[in-house]
Amino acid sequence: MNIDHIALYCIDLESMKCFFVGHFSCASNELYHNPRTGLKTYILSFPDGGARLEIMSRPEVTEPLTDVFRGGFIHVSIALGSKNAVDAKAEELKNAGYECISGPRTTGDGYYESCIAGPEGVLIEITV
Repeated sequence: MNIDHIALYCIDLESMKCFFVGHFSCASNELYHNPRTGLKTYILSFPDGGARLEIMSRPEVTEPLTDVFRGGFIHVSIALGSKNAVDAKAEELKNAGYECISGPRTTGDGYYESCIAGPEGVLIEITV
């Protein structure tokens, strides 16, 4: 058993797609659009396979999440394979204007990670 995909609502679907394609080398399927409901989606696949990310938008979704301390899913974690890759990706994202929330650092439970606030405040944890 494994996770097939996780879905994320966003406001600017194209910007979110560009973020993951540009910074994490994701491949995207063609836009799905349901004109009856207004739902639009892309499925993003990471280069090494595994779980995919579905990004979605609907006309009703108009404001980004601003409260980090809440119930439910809180971040997307992407494993990069090495500490050097985490350091380089954290620097790349900071240089691209994204806020570094924490790290790169080794956490109390032994993970090497950095947390970045991506588009619309979505928390992206990059780890080994």
